[in-house]
Amino acid sequence: MIDGAIPFLRCPVCHGALTRQDRTLRCPARHSFDMARQGYADLSGGRLPHLGDSAEMVADRAGFLAAGHYGFIAAALAEHRTNGLVLDAGTGTGDYLARFLDGSPEAIGLGLDVSKPALRRAARAHPRAAAALADLWRPLPVADTTASVILNVFAPRNGPEFHRILRPDGVLLVVTPSADHLSELVTAHGMIQVDPEKAARVSGSLGAHFTPVGTTRHRRELKLTAAEARTLIGMTPSARHVAPEALPTVDVAVTAAVDVTAYQRR
Repeated sequence: MIDGAIPFLRCPVCHGALTRQDRTLRCPARHSFDMARQGYADLSGGRLPHLGDSAEMVADRAGFLAAGHYGFIAAALAEHRTNGLVLDAGTGTGDYLARFLDGSPEAIGLGLDVSKPALRRAARAHPRAAAALADLWRPLPVADTTASVILNVFAPRNGPEFHRILRPDGVLLVVTPSADHLSELVTAHGMIQVDPEKAARVSGSLGAHFTPVGTTRHRRELKLTAAEARTLIGMTPSARHVAPEALPTVDVAVTAAVDVTAYQRR
């Protein structure tokens, strides 16, 4: 529901507070922003340079996550409980945010994403979760020092904006793939491999604003049918690179390995 998150939202044009009138959000300067009938608000503030995940990628992600294959990631995040605002930066279908809110019954969730097909699902992911269209590379439509927790799962990281939004006592939780994440599919089917400079790039995007306070590694062997393996490939950027004839045709065991790093503001 958008109403619970409105006190934390800000106009993307002037950063003024927003109020809702039917399916429109307005600020005192009379900038107005429509809400889609599915429930998410368009706070992009103008033309977006990219559209994010396609409807096909989002459908594959929804099916794969609903089957519970990445439930161990959601469980690791949900260990960090709060009663404040949980901002999911790059929320996708809203699955991780919903699982987090299940474990924090007093918290309010807000998911930001640039993909409209994803936001249609995220807006309905949880009764205490709102969803808004916003580009993570731009100033975010969220008030200063309001988020108790920021989730960032396989998504872009805007260090300056995360620092502005996070409360001084808050925590930023970043999920990144380990070097051997999905290595079996990378080798056999030409998926995009994990960038060997991934850790350095994460540090570079956050280091000026955040201090890491702990990292945990989580690994699972996923036993997937051929159809599930195709769905997994389809929900990633590799969907645009793996030819149909190269997709899995037999069942496969796949390594899922991620790092969950907690950061505090500098």
